[in-house]
Amino acid sequence: MSHTALERPRWVDFHCHLDLYPNHEALIRECDREGVATLAVTTTPKAWARNQELASTSKHVRVALGLHPQLVAEREGELALFERLLEGTRYVGEIGLDAGPRFYSSFEAQERIFSRILSACSEQGGKILTVHSVRTAAKVLGHIERLLPPDRGRVVLHWFTGSAAEARRALDLGCYFSINIEMLKSTKNRALVASLPLDRMLTETDGPFVLAGGRPLAPRDVSDVIQAIASLKELDQEMVANQIVSNLGNLLRSC
Repeated sequence: MSHTALERPRWVDFHCHLDLYPNHEALIRECDREGVATLAVTTTPKAWARNQELASTSKHVRVALGLHPQLVAEREGELALFERLLEGTRYVGEIGLDAGPRFYSSFEAQERIFSRILSACSEQGGKILTVHSVRTAAKVLGHIERLLPPDRGRVVLHWFTGSAAEARRALDLGCYFSINIEMLKSTKNRALVASLPLDRMLTETDGPFVLAGGRPLAPRDVSDVIQAIASLKELDQEMVANQIVSNLGNLLRSC
């Protein structure tokens, strides 16, 4: 996943927590073998260096620098480390906001951190961000609109569950959406995904947090998301798979 990819991937998993699987290194090898362009997101800045080391020779795995909103209460002190490391990566995530009941007490700190990260990304330019927005779509989009112009960076909204109007606003801001299989299990979210233009979609697993048959999804399982999107939009599966890979290329060229 660079400007000059070594070879065209078959699939895209744009949001996967590879370092939270027990077989992290084996999964990197599998992504290369299966041709899955995978964004390995991190939840704390301290995790980035080891992830980057393990993926340094991978054809298809890239590592994102993250500070997860659900961990802000205990990890806000790592923001300075995040800012020091930012220059060394093109990819940022997992970041964002979470107003769920368990995390609402840290919401003010989350907004402070998210604003700082967006500003730093805008200042450096050329970053691609994967963004969490649980119960906060409008606020997340407001921060992006204010702090990260599309010519300074590009946002992929991970597991987006906002309204149709919020999705249209995100599209107007140049955002992409990464779709996982769990999103397609509810009628509301299926309708939202059906309304999105195919050329702004990417696929993701969000593994190991999403399970199938009691097993954590692995990057290769994005093939199931392709099948589900094709069925939802009544399109050919191979065409959808090719379009998702093309979308990744367009995203990488867009900033």
